[in-house]
Amino acid sequence: MIAELLASYGTLPDIWGEGALFAFSGIDGETQSRSGFVLTFGPRMFSLLVHTPARRVVDIRLVQPSVVRAATSDLLMVDTPAGELVLAFAAWHTLVGALPTGAQAALQFEDTPVPGGDVGEYWVSDDAEHGDALVMLTRQGRFVLAYGRTAEEAENRAETGLFRDLKRVVDERLAFYEKLPRLLFPAKDRLLKKCASVMKVNTLSAEGEMNQPWSTPDRVPHQHMWLWDSVFHTFGMNPIQPRLAWDYLKSVLDFQRPDGMIPHCMQVDGRVSSISQPPLLAWGVWENYHSLHDRATLEYALPRLEQYLNWDLTQRDQNGNSLLEWFIEGDVRCRAGESGLDNSPRFDEAILLDAVDFSTFAALDLNALAQIAGTLGQPEKAAHWQARAEQVSRQVHALLWDEAAGFYFDRRMDGTLSDVRAVTGFLPLLLPDLPAGRAQRLAAALADPQDFGTAFPVPSVAVSHPQFSTDMWRGATWINLNYLIIHGLQQQGLTSEARSLRAKTLAMVDNYYRKSGVLFEFFDSTDQRPPQACDRKGARVEPYDIRRKMDSIRDYHWTAALTARLLLEEAGIV
Repeated sequence: MIAELLASYGTLPDIWGEGALFAFSGIDGETQSRSGFVLTFGPRMFSLLVHTPARRVVDIRLVQPSVVRAATSDLLMVDTPAGELVLAFAAWHTLVGALPTGAQAALQFEDTPVPGGDVGEYWVSDDAEHGDALVMLTRQGRFVLAYGRTAEEAENRAETGLFRDLKRVVDERLAFYEKLPRLLFPAKDRLLKKCASVMKVNTLSAEGEMNQPWSTPDRVPHQHMWLWDSVFHTFGMNPIQPRLAWDYLKSVLDFQRPDGMIPHCMQVDGRVSSISQPPLLAWGVWENYHSLHDRATLEYALPRLEQYLNWDLTQRDQNGNSLLEWFIEGDVRCRAGESGLDNSPRFDEAILLDAVDFSTFAALDLNALAQIAGTLGQPEKAAHWQARAEQVSRQVHALLWDEAAGFYFDRRMDGTLSDVRAVTGFLPLLLPDLPAGRAQRLAAALADPQDFGTAFPVPSVAVSHPQFSTDMWRGATWINLNYLIIHGLQQQGLTSEARSLRAKTLAMVDNYYRKSGVLFEFFDSTDQRPPQACDRKGARVEPYDIRRKMDSIRDYHWTAALTARLLLEEAGIV
């Protein structure tokens, strides 16, 4: 089976590591996020951690050397001299497969072994407290792991799984990759498919208050839907399945409050957060339209986007100067969750700031809103929103630029500029009215090793900052900001600098994928620590626990989506 499929599908991801996500995708059918039936690969080869409320471990042991041939988010294929190990999701609740001769499998709670039946053929793990059960069957070389709300339901699903056509299940899981362009170089093609695999597993079906497919940053530990994350996810999905990308956007828009505000976090049971997040939705809708070409999406989005941006303009501009301020929280480790840059040193003073990023995003989104209105034949609205975009952009350039420093900074309410040189100071490169000479000065800061020219640029704060570290937004490198800066450099005609940053970004993501088998949330910008050793809102804690946000999260959706987008842009496909 493996040789036949490799010939059909070409290069497939064949590396995985601890924390790699393994679950059924909403692209292929129904998912049930509330069940917690999501697996991740454990620290030992072929061990799987099941993230039900009471966690279980599936432990598979092979007696002979093995070679991994395919490792995606819902399929594992391994060659051994004694036969093939194959694991593939047949449904959200059932994992089916084949075991090579001599292989052993066991199911247990994370810390407590569970007795099995004769020679380990039948295992049941019943959790009465949380109301779920797992059943594992191994019979005549076949393997099934099934979830149910009761042991009886799980057993029925497991018995059905034994008779599924395994080759057909594998073909169904791989069908998604047929829609992907094939890149010329095998290593880049493999990275693209790994990205697609992460995008796939982090897509869920309609459920609860989600009326259509939606996306999550990661099935574990975030598991819910986030505003600006979802927009970044669409940038990678647009060239592959633009209708699905629109579903991501509509799912976010559907949670709009009557006053226009859209929460930063939304759950399938309808619970939402009380803060918002960076305004990228109009840009996301406009970009999606260029791939999907469906005017109905613009007609649906326009009134909602108008309400949303009007909420930002009226509720987040306390001093009335057309520059926007993030809500500041009391948590010292997350002063501005609304910004998405939770623990940036920009917010250590715990005061309101006219924010470079918030204001730049607003100008870009207002401009996209004007384009949407114009396309729908509403010139008066288009002119209104274009004027608002230009006003915000002018204020960014007039009030947030420090001529002596050659950089953009946040501005305190007393009119003084912050002294934190943050990655957000490059975002005005995206604005079409950037004054002459400023792009070159910003490019110089990007290249300066004492500033932002690190081994893996772009650090979230300059190397010179006294709080520079690997802790999230206090010095680490994030792919979403790199993506924005690359496009800003391109917009300003700095194509060589844009190509260089894109190449470094892709090389580093691929480097750590090769080493670790996962795509990380963020990276040490000095490249001295692997992502697993980076801090996250404080010092990391041993041992690693994927359900605690304690270091760089693995198989992170926007890293995958934006890496895929950069690969396709590099190849000239988009």
